[in-house]
Amino acid sequence: MLTLRQAQASGMTNGDVETIDKGGQWVNRVIGEPERSESYSSREEAIEEGQALADQLGTTHTVRSSVPTGDITDPQE
Repeated sequence: MLTLRQAQASGMTNGDVETIDKGGQWVNRVIGEPERSESYSSREEAIEEGQALADQLGTTHTVRSSVPTGDITDPQE
């Protein structure tokens, strides 16, 4: 996950929406507004809601997948 400084350095500005994978849980965060963060159990739902939020705010939406670590976070039954 990028820090606020890294996000801004990568071209993101306050208000932009970023969808990120945090160990199997998907999170939408608004750059500069951490109180607007929302968590989702599925990638698809997070992306859909992140895009809708960015559209509402008139900002951009970026999806970032995490680098695979090899850890099993949701074992198969």
